Amino acid sequence: MSDSRALGHEPTDDGLPSLPEDQRSKDRTKQGVTRARDAAPTDADKKKGIFSRIALFVSQVIAEMRKVTYPSKSETWAYFTVVVVFVAVIMAYTGLLDLAFGKLNVLIFG
Repeated sequence: MSDSRALGHEPTDDGLPSLPEDQRSKDRTKQGVTRARDAAPTDADKKKGIFSRIALFVSQVIAEMRKVTYPSKSETWAYFTVVVVFVAVIMAYTGLLDLAFGKLNVLIFG
């Protein structure tokens, strides 16, 4: 939606679909009156005990852990091998760069 349509101005030909008339002038920021401060829930109404919160946390952790798909033994070994080879290649590259810059340093500064 273009800015001009969002502000309630006349629609322009910007290639976007036009809104129906009832949605064009409707202010969607508030649907009703804000409730009074006395009607808001208090901390005593909302807050649970420490043990019930811990129990809720543990039960949610268990529920999430049941959703996890773990790799098989062969997949784990394959991932392990890939990581070890990658780290070895990066170590060799960094070592060669260090050796080259060391030799260059000796050449320049003697």
